Amino acid sequence: MDIVPIIDVGLGNSSYVVDLGDGSALVVDPERDPSPYLEVAERRKLRLRFTVETHLHADFVSGSRELIAEGAELLAPGGSDLAFDYRRLEDGEEIEVGGMTLRAIATPGHTPEHLAYLLLDDASPLALFSGGTLIAGGVARTDLLSPDLTEPLARAAYRSIRDRLLVLPDDLAVYPTHGAGSFCSTASTGERTTTIGRERRSNPLLNVDTEDDFVATLLGGFGSYPLYFGRLRDLNRAGPEVYGANPPVLRPLSQEEVATLQADGAVVVDARPIERYAAGHIPNSVSIELRDQFGTWLGWLADPNRPIIIVVDDDQDITGLVWQILNVGFEPPKGRLAGGISAWRAAGRPITQTDLIPAAEVSADRTIVDVRQFSEWQTDHVTGAVHIELGDIAAQAAQLEGDIQLHCGHGQRAMTAASLLEQAGVEASAVVTGGPRQVTAALAGSQP
Repeated sequence: MDIVPIIDVGLGNSSYVVDLGDGSALVVDPERDPSPYLEVAERRKLRLRFTVETHLHADFVSGSRELIAEGAELLAPGGSDLAFDYRRLEDGEEIEVGGMTLRAIATPGHTPEHLAYLLLDDASPLALFSGGTLIAGGVARTDLLSPDLTEPLARAAYRSIRDRLLVLPDDLAVYPTHGAGSFCSTASTGERTTTIGRERRSNPLLNVDTEDDFVATLLGGFGSYPLYFGRLRDLNRAGPEVYGANPPVLRPLSQEEVATLQADGAVVVDARPIERYAAGHIPNSVSIELRDQFGTWLGWLADPNRPIIIVVDDDQDITGLVWQILNVGFEPPKGRLAGGISAWRAAGRPITQTDLIPAAEVSADRTIVDVRQFSEWQTDHVTGAVHIELGDIAAQAAQLEGDIQLHCGHGQRAMTAASLLEQAGVEASAVVTGGPRQVTAALAGSQP
């Protein structure tokens, strides 16, 4: 038996291909793009026999239907109530997998229907796939369904961990789905895997005296999360469309088509590096640089009911971009600007620029706006700066006047904020490429 992790750094999640040792494999919590799992199977000459879900996901579109199309059988919590064929598993149910046993353990908390899966060999525990019930250094959040369920689910999480998981051997390896960087997590050590004993000893949420203490600590760690989370459980329950290993190809759009579509309500998403966006972009386009977190911010900020047009350069990974869009539950884009921004310029269409400055050029006479998450702000921030999370910047644009300087950690989120303010009619004076340490040092007249 061997476990191959497939890590999505942008979403902060892990899925797993479990090589069962008999030429077959099971996949735990696959994301929508099937290619990583198919590549592992091809390399190891494995048949993907099962795809296994721990819970209905809110942060990504499940890839289980993609793997079903490749011949895998879906195992999922009975409480998922999926609208397509699957094998419903209930608490304590066991199935044979490659000469071993997979046991379902009801662990409500992160979601009501949540199951963890214990893999055993001759009754000896080998691995626990804990989904979001127990993660390295934390517990997945319980507030994603409704305010009324937040505390009851937190109490359920406490009992699930105490009564169902911490009774397992201390040396048992734990493979969570959520981890560092996941908006489903409340905390994390940064490690992707852990053990029961390590969490018993060092997880701050487990080193409390009472259930009430656990609930207070857990709920006190919640921050904001992407808006698209509210749609994906229903999409995963209904069953997403199957695309196969190759996603839809972005159709080249002429600059005339782009201008017409934008005038009719389409949103232009410019995925180029922020330096290129700053030098010249289509007016009122949204800057979301193509990187691991592209899909998260697109899902947070874009209206799923508006068509999307993409602006990219020829040297960027368009296939990866499309999968990130599909992975957060958006329809495929209408297409991409043919010839890139050069074609737009050549046609004589208007171009807008945004000032991009290093931290050394920050002025104390201009308002500094920090668009990072609140947890980041709490850790470190520039004295006197205004804090507005990127997810809230459009709603709070009216309180911002011109001549401002936007910063985050490296500049990507700040540039996104500047583009949203541009749409709202607020012109940011500059986007700063440095983080709070660099800005503070510049204001003090020194280098960090």
